[in-house]
Amino acid sequence: MALEVTQILLNAQSVDGSVRKLAEENLKQFQEQNLPAFLISLSSELANNDKPVDSRKLAGLILKNTLDAKEPRRKALLVQGWIALDGTVKSQIKGCLLQTLSSPVSDARSTSAQVIAKIAGIELPQGHWPELIKVLLLNMGSPQIESPAHLKQATLETLGYVCEEVAADVLAQDQVNSILTAVVQGMNSSEGNSDVRYAATRALSNALNFAQTNFDNEVERNYIMEVVCEATLSPERRIRQAAFECLVQISSTYYDKLASYMQHIFSITAKAVKTDEEPVALQAIEFWSSICDEEIDIQEEYGGDLSGDSDFPCFYFIKQALPALVPMLLETLLKQEEDQDQDEGAWNLSMAGGTCLGLVAKTVGDDIVPLVMPFVEENISKPDWRRREAATYAFGSILEGPSPDKLTPLVNVALNFILSAMKDQNSHVKDTTAWTLGRIFEFLHGPMMEAPIITQSNFQHILSVLIESLKDVPNVSEKVCGALYFLAQGYEDGEAISSPLSPFLQNIIQALLDTADRDDGNESRLRASAYETLNEVVRCSTEETSPIIMQLIPVIMRKLNDTLETQKLSSDGKEKQSELQGLLCGCLQVIIQKLSASESKYGILQYADQMMNLFLRVFACRSATVHEEAMLAIGALAYATGVEFGKYMQEFYRYLEMGLQNFEEYQVCAITVGVVGDICRALDDKVLPFCDGIMTQLLKDLSSNQLHRSVKPPIFSCFGDIALAIGGHFEKYLMYAMPMLQGAAELSAQSVGADDEMIEYTNQLRNGILEAYSGIFQGFKNSPKAELLIPYAGHILQFLESIYQEKDMDEQVTKAAVGVLGDLADTLGPNAAPLLRQSAFYKDFVDECLSSSDQLIKETAEWVQMTVHRVVSS
Repeated sequence: MALEVTQILLNAQSVDGSVRKLAEENLKQFQEQNLPAFLISLSSELANNDKPVDSRKLAGLILKNTLDAKEPRRKALLVQGWIALDGTVKSQIKGCLLQTLSSPVSDARSTSAQVIAKIAGIELPQGHWPELIKVLLLNMGSPQIESPAHLKQATLETLGYVCEEVAADVLAQDQVNSILTAVVQGMNSSEGNSDVRYAATRALSNALNFAQTNFDNEVERNYIMEVVCEATLSPERRIRQAAFECLVQISSTYYDKLASYMQHIFSITAKAVKTDEEPVALQAIEFWSSICDEEIDIQEEYGGDLSGDSDFPCFYFIKQALPALVPMLLETLLKQEEDQDQDEGAWNLSMAGGTCLGLVAKTVGDDIVPLVMPFVEENISKPDWRRREAATYAFGSILEGPSPDKLTPLVNVALNFILSAMKDQNSHVKDTTAWTLGRIFEFLHGPMMEAPIITQSNFQHILSVLIESLKDVPNVSEKVCGALYFLAQGYEDGEAISSPLSPFLQNIIQALLDTADRDDGNESRLRASAYETLNEVVRCSTEETSPIIMQLIPVIMRKLNDTLETQKLSSDGKEKQSELQGLLCGCLQVIIQKLSASESKYGILQYADQMMNLFLRVFACRSATVHEEAMLAIGALAYATGVEFGKYMQEFYRYLEMGLQNFEEYQVCAITVGVVGDICRALDDKVLPFCDGIMTQLLKDLSSNQLHRSVKPPIFSCFGDIALAIGGHFEKYLMYAMPMLQGAAELSAQSVGADDEMIEYTNQLRNGILEAYSGIFQGFKNSPKAELLIPYAGHILQFLESIYQEKDMDEQVTKAAVGVLGDLADTLGPNAAPLLRQSAFYKDFVDECLSSSDQLIKETAEWVQMTVHRVVSS
């Protein structure tokens, strides 16, 4: 039964805080005490045209929020709550919602459309509410009965939302046909009401995923394409924009059906880019960017020699359109906005054109260069800053795609000019120039380049220009950080004794620290970029500069300590403090990792106590982001200090446990699991006193439906780390861990025919399981308790066989699986012989791995062959 909630809903929007709070509490109490009556009351309020608009809008919003949530666990609970409602209650609510679609109040109609779609998303996949589509389509009227325009508009909006909520296989083909018929009729220029036409065009964008059968039919496809193209010429901007959005969707969903329409599409996109308002022109450019994405994907996956006759056709639309497409895009580069750098969220015609030009370069490679270089040469020195900036942007945009052989001579000629442009009077030109330098260093600099663009003669000049330009305005300085990042990365060589960076390392580090300390460091992500670049410079440094890197530790520790001493900050100040703490912890992590791999490893010990103390203080700040970075740094410290890390465990353990219990920020939980592995490798059996607590929490994590599934593979892997560290002491956990592994192994066998995302997760899961088995077998090797594993060996062999039986095995899983086969034989020795003789698959598995092109798989298989042969022969 519906109750009067109008005043409570109005009070919940009051400017008076106390009135608002009381109303919110009343609504919450009503929801908790009687959910059916609560939902009926809200839907009745939404449907009642005599009620105030504000109360109706809030009723609809609350109703929607009782059905859906961003957070997966909460969403699942809300869905179950709806499913559990009595059928008559649900029917009453649905009736109110469908009634609201005819309301004269547009906000009420729109809210109702969204709520109907949320219910459809729950019920249609389960075969419930089968009459929904038919009821909605009746609202569109017939030749005999003309429906009101506002009802048609609301119905089309609802159909669009429904198509967005449900998967393509949920609706029957006759329902899809009826929806598309209604939508396309609504889009037609003969439809006199622009609201209806706009709603229909938006709805088509969501319905396109359902239209595979219709696009396979040439007559139906031609009609849909005709109506969409016609809508791009509508007098109303919003309809033109929505129509181009449909074309973008069609380009990615039905690329293989576009050949006969491309000439016409080029004409309408070119006209839109040149003459239409910016939101429409942006979508017209996006169409070509989408075509580039499709052709890049096809060429990367199947090779560049595909024709339209192949199973995976590449029609080379971009290559064919080049002579007209490139000039059109170059023209957009001249349409910059005066403040485009200051507004970080800006996306304008110039940026869209440059992005598309970059994608075209990736798609066609060398062919773009002769079409762009005349524009660059003509404009690079012009007095008008827009032309100089556009020329630089064009040059930078085409640096990924064409071959180094084609680009290197051009860069060698242009480099000095580009460096001098870092002193241009215009900030936009300097910003784009710094970005272009970063692109040059990213794509044309490194040990693999036959003709280096950075040489002994120009290196010092390049570096001095970059360091000087770090003092520029934040947006320019941030791009310079990016250029320095790629400059350093180009000298990354783990075996190099020396590097051109080495003599200048102290100056580079100091310049980056000064940049990070700037008062305006929060603008344009400057501070974060400076620390990211510092990390890369450290990572790419060589052994000879280890003393300089070591000197950086107390500097970063002092900065971290300063953030911990600051008191009484505003909420904004706390957020910035947390971000800085994360950056500093991340920097210390990189330094520790770098020095751990050098002869200076033992120098870390002198700072270990202070660093650990700082990390523990950071945890006290209770920031999820900082927690993450500090946890990673502790993992690096554990690796670096080895058994010495044991003295920190007593104090650190509670934070380790908190991390393992952090279901909300599951990334933190995953990182903490990884750190457990680092600690196990550092402490070996000294970790034993903490294993009961760790294993208890890991087992709880695996049993929880609340924890994100991505954390579970690392947990299984962690079992292996723990077993490897404590050996036979893992005995007490076998009865809990092994059934978990067995259940997960069986689950992984059920992903046949799954989508790419599920296949990827299944491979991660199998890797985690196999790493667990490997660690357990190796941990029990040479232990009198090894025979405890015999009862589990049969199932493990079945799991390995199921992996072997699958076609197109993942290489990483294959290597891990064949390795476990060897570990099983090696640990169980003669006890494994009867099981191996029964599981004849292993011979074929090993033989297949011996012929693998992957050297690691081959080497692993050779060891397994010898091990198994020894065991079976004995």
